Amino acid sequence: MFRGSNEINIDIKGRMAMPSRYRDVLTEICGGSLVITIDIQDKCLLIYPLHEWEAIETQIAALPSFNSTTRKLQRILIGHAREVSLDTSGRILIPPELRQYAELEKKLMLVGQRHRFELWSESSWNRGRDSWLAEASDDLKIPEEMQSISL
Repeated sequence: MFRGSNEINIDIKGRMAMPSRYRDVLTEICGGSLVITIDIQDKCLLIYPLHEWEAIETQIAALPSFNSTTRKLQRILIGHAREVSLDTSGRILIPPELRQYAELEKKLMLVGQRHRFELWSESSWNRGRDSWLAEASDDLKIPEEMQSISL
């Protein structure tokens, strides 16, 4: 559903315009209601259509809270989740604490990951991309799950 990467800007108020190619789809599938939370593995944000996030949140909340690692993940992922909506100009407001976490400045990269987006600062994205490409050019060990995929 969401593919590719887009260079976008964030304004002084913390709003970013969703690329036009996604606006109609987001309006159709979720009425423009989205959820933004932090990524626990990388310094970026995850943006989900509301219904996609609700399914994930249900799974996270159902995990046993007596496990300290699970409880931390619940606090981080659910505790940082913020519901936002596309405004009439197709923009969303990124809350300050999430902008701070992902070190978002003026230039951003919005990366489609099929059912969600990743939102990166341009500099973090470029560093990560360069690192991932360098790792891929080394003796890359392809996970067994991916060995049957033909590119």
